Amino acid sequence: MIRRFGDSPKPGQAYRRRAGVYAILLDGDAILTTLQAEPWPEYQLPGGGIDAGEQPIAALHREVMEETGWHITNVRRLGAFRRFTYMPEYDLWAEKLCSVYLAKPVLQIGPPTEPGHQAIWMDPLDAVTLLGNPGDRAMVAGALQLRRRQGGGSR
Repeated sequence: MIRRFGDSPKPGQAYRRRAGVYAILLDGDAILTTLQAEPWPEYQLPGGGIDAGEQPIAALHREVMEETGWHITNVRRLGAFRRFTYMPEYDLWAEKLCSVYLAKPVLQIGPPTEPGHQAIWMDPLDAVTLLGNPGDRAMVAGALQLRRRQGGGSR
């Protein structure tokens, strides 16, 4: 059973299942996020939908590059969650299946190529409160607990 975050499905509303991949990009005491301007300003974990025929890890690398301009390494799966939401940019009611990975940003190639996105470094504890959806916030909190247990980081 995959944990659900956010709103319950609306009775009678049809949802399209949409698989996506998202990255928690920790580097020392900072996390790399993306600020998406539309349809409203929102801090997010970099990531997005997996294209038809695309492998999840390839999609993760592509999405991180598009939304932050960074190459990543040391990718490992942290977990998954689902959420039911309306996606105005696609005019779509979606059941988003969100697989979340830990990765390390290693090389900035340039600015984000995805329109309306800006790469933002922040304190990971701030991300736990500032990220736009509760699933992202919970996954970052879990990653910080894991890092603490493994002795990586001062928090």
